[in-house]
Amino acid sequence: MRSTKRTNRASDTARLLPAVTSMALALVVVGASLGAIAVSSGAPLWLVTVMAALVFAGGSEFLVVGLATAGAAPLTVLLGGWLLNARHLPYGLAMGDVLDGGLWRRLLGSHLLVDEAVAFALAESEPRRRRRAYWVAGTTLYAVWAPSVLLGGLLGRGLGDPQLFGLDAALPAGLLTLVLPAVRDRPTARAVLLGCLLAVLTVPLLEEGLAVLVALLGTAAALLPVPGVRRGADVSEGEAV
Repeated sequence: MRSTKRTNRASDTARLLPAVTSMALALVVVGASLGAIAVSSGAPLWLVTVMAALVFAGGSEFLVVGLATAGAAPLTVLLGGWLLNARHLPYGLAMGDVLDGGLWRRLLGSHLLVDEAVAFALAESEPRRRRRAYWVAGTTLYAVWAPSVLLGGLLGRGLGDPQLFGLDAALPAGLLTLVLPAVRDRPTARAVLLGCLLAVLTVPLLEEGLAVLVALLGTAAALLPVPGVRRGADVSEGEAV
């Protein structure tokens, strides 16, 4: 039995590694850019690196660096970071069955609760594979995040802005490929489309990263009734939503 479990774990990990590795490489570019931008803006490299290890949330870290280097009040910086990270609350609810085990295991798993790890987990249908996907993705991405921020800070302006090369689109593109298989019914598709529309419309108006929170309002679209579809039933007969 134990041999079978080890074989299953090894098989699941091997299946996930190509996609996780691609996502990790994209994250290295983003992390290095964060370090370079922060240092070139006057932020101490040690502080940015420690923040990367303790916070592990790229969007809020970019927001904090932008606000702090622009001269915003400390309270404004803290509130901005907390507000942007508020999206992790529904993430935690969705990952309740994945973060099982003792207190320390839950605490460690909660620290790995980032967009990419959640997307990998939700792309799996079986509970065992969901847990494996979450932990493999979360630990791999965490292992590369802080070192990449440190590397970018050491290189300073040499790396430049990833937007100049279009590399900043690597992470969103990867997340999109993970999310699309879950769009199987009209309520979900409506929620996704509304969230995308809200994000596009609010990006020019809000501080960097806050449009993500506005896009979460798109989930309300999933609650609206759809003509011809019974609530509580999936499009496929016999499958519960």
